[in-house]
Amino acid sequence: MPKVQPIDPSEVRKAGFVEFQPIAVNQYQKTVKDELANFTPGEFMSIYHDMVLIREFETMLNLIKTKGEYNGTQYNHPGPAHLSVGQESAAVGMAWTLGVDDFIFGSHRSHGEILAKGMSAIHKLTDSELMKIMKEFFGGSVLKIVEKDFNGTTRELARRFLVYGTLAEIFARETGFNKGLGGSMHAFFTPFGVYPNNAIVGGSGDIAVGAALYKKVNRKPGLVVANIGDASLACGPVWEGITFAAMDQFRELWEGDMNGGLPVIINIMNNQYGMGGQTDGETMGYGIAARVGAGVNPDQMHAERVDGYNPLAVIDAYKRKRKVIEDKRGPVLLDVLTYRFSGHSPSDASSYRTKEEVEAWESHDCILSYGRQLIDAGLASQSDLDSIRVDIEGLMNGMFLKAIDDEISPRMENAEIIGDMMFSNGSVDSFSDAKPEVLLPMEENPRVKKISNKERFAFDSEGKPFSKMKQFQLRDGIFEAIIDRFYKDASLIAYGEENRDWGGAFGVYGGLTESLPYHRLFNSPISEASIVGTAIGYAMCGGRVIPEIMYCDFIGRAGDEIFNQLPKWQAMSGNVLKMPVVVRVSVGSKYGAQHSQDWTSLVAHIPGIKVCFPVTPYDAKGLMNAALQGTDPVIFFESQRIYDIGEQFHEGGVPEGYYELPIGEPDVKKEGKDITFLTVGHTLYPALKAAEILEEKYGMSAEVIDARSLVPFNYEHVIASVKKTGKIIVAGDATTRGSFLNDLASNIGQLAFDWLDAPVCVLGSRNWITPAHELESAFFPQPGWFIDIIHERIQPLAGYVAGQNFTNGEIIRRAKKGV
Repeated sequence: MPKVQPIDPSEVRKAGFVEFQPIAVNQYQKTVKDELANFTPGEFMSIYHDMVLIREFETMLNLIKTKGEYNGTQYNHPGPAHLSVGQESAAVGMAWTLGVDDFIFGSHRSHGEILAKGMSAIHKLTDSELMKIMKEFFGGSVLKIVEKDFNGTTRELARRFLVYGTLAEIFARETGFNKGLGGSMHAFFTPFGVYPNNAIVGGSGDIAVGAALYKKVNRKPGLVVANIGDASLACGPVWEGITFAAMDQFRELWEGDMNGGLPVIINIMNNQYGMGGQTDGETMGYGIAARVGAGVNPDQMHAERVDGYNPLAVIDAYKRKRKVIEDKRGPVLLDVLTYRFSGHSPSDASSYRTKEEVEAWESHDCILSYGRQLIDAGLASQSDLDSIRVDIEGLMNGMFLKAIDDEISPRMENAEIIGDMMFSNGSVDSFSDAKPEVLLPMEENPRVKKISNKERFAFDSEGKPFSKMKQFQLRDGIFEAIIDRFYKDASLIAYGEENRDWGGAFGVYGGLTESLPYHRLFNSPISEASIVGTAIGYAMCGGRVIPEIMYCDFIGRAGDEIFNQLPKWQAMSGNVLKMPVVVRVSVGSKYGAQHSQDWTSLVAHIPGIKVCFPVTPYDAKGLMNAALQGTDPVIFFESQRIYDIGEQFHEGGVPEGYYELPIGEPDVKKEGKDITFLTVGHTLYPALKAAEILEEKYGMSAEVIDARSLVPFNYEHVIASVKKTGKIIVAGDATTRGSFLNDLASNIGQLAFDWLDAPVCVLGSRNWITPAHELESAFFPQPGWFIDIIHERIQPLAGYVAGQNFTNGEIIRRAKKGV
């Protein structure tokens, strides 16, 4: 809530009207003849070539899927093939003016976009630049395949490289652009500025905005294109990405050369169908997709509809919109009208549309109509066009034969390699060579000064606790790690709801505002999908980012981003991409059923994410340092209940200097010999209280281990403890049913079976909604619950009467009720 923008009631209450400007629709009506002065003959022919290349590529895949062969060679491809036959001019026009510094993100059917952008790069790069790219990519392994027995030009070689690498990827070959791990719906090639296409409809909507944010913040050249289908305009990530891209703060609050809009074009490949639903007239209400720009900002996103069946019209639009981007007046929305002759996939019989409709569009075929224009303009004869087709057919057949040859193009022999690719496990001080932009030296930061006077251990020499105000708190530990990284890594940015002027909802960021300019720490819309989605795009382009989700319960609002996007791109890229994203998530209480849930189990279930949950200041600082030094996505959970807690365990308190704790190593917080408590999150503290009660009243010594991290997790420390104690309770605040606590318990039960004297017990929260604060003691594990479960499931305690029922009968009863 910036104080520099007061809201004057006398102004905002004035009567008036919101006025809109006309949105251009298919205004470009020129032909090749009209544009002879603006293109060379070679450029006109290259446009035709690129469209035909895409058409033949898609035709080949269609034949393989529907007939099991291409040019008489049989091949079975069980994977997907979402084709764009008919959309070629829209793709080539989109890519034609773009250089390798311009990035595209693909739609659901992106083969044409990949080839168009790849060919655009090949047209623009020098021979030496092309050879450097091909030689360096995967050590030249793809180049060796396509250059064998070839005697053509470097550009022709690069064309083979592009077609083969894309096709080998689709066919899941190790020689593909992403080692066969991305496949048809996830292929890309970053050296040509081709970034991931997305199997989730609209998935690129917010990720591409994050890429544009990366370019802006890090002063990188070029613009970003988000290619999305018309049906994706119903998807949350698209709307949230547009909202993020159009934030007023870019013009109103960001200063100096950072002032101005994001360099992003939302490019709607409007083929008028979403799978089998017709957008205009059935599943959407806007009629013309460009209309939606009018509701976004006063510039109406510079929206217009372009005739995507004329490649020159799309090229013209991109030339004009680049000027808008260069003037820092983005974002831009283009509604590129096109049509797909093919169904949603080869298995789609297109029963939802008439034969007459398809034939009507085929009569307008963009390749045939453009070819006729070339002939009419005297630039080519029919035989010239036929020669291009024959050349491309030969190229396609040759690359097809190489891509299906198991010796030339093998699949991964050892699928275990996939496991090695789930995490990059890198260590990087900074993702930028620039000097970090800060507003004052770190030692002059008011909060840094304040923290320097705090006690970094909770107790004095006599064991008495210092006051809360005097203790170095858990929130201070997180702050110290984050501000240190801001002064080391110029690429680092952080944002979320109320992150700047408020200092974050729980005071972790208090003091950062004084040190950081707006473009490094800012408030985002209340839009969790875009918060995480833009962070993904920012990171995959080369930056480090800390997005914040204010409450754990809001993870659901960013479900696709956290579950489908963030954890998967490193492995799907063949480790070409890195994902240094640390998502801060607070775990709450006091606020009831939609603000007080522990959803660590949901995140831990998803492969590809590291999960931390420190609950002491020492651990919080050390693990945050490790997360921010790393190159992997981390979900960093923080308990609201203990932001103000002091360090009680690490001798000497929390070090002032830099240190890291390895992610995945649990820590013994209290040694014991009779029973082990393994805790996740805040439950460490009730467990310690329970251990105290056990020792005082029943003479049992409990060893208390704090998990600190869920993924990865080293069981060796826990097994060593169980060998000593023979008994263990796994406890945490997550709802018991389906929780990660059960996963821990299951593994411990198998790994330590020979040393267990009793069943591994799980102690979690009740399978209810989280109640109001006044009733939380009946919901979250309490110290007495540990004693209860020991008495009823592990060993009877003399004279003890359980307060909570953990008997077999009660467990069965609750399961029957589903609670």
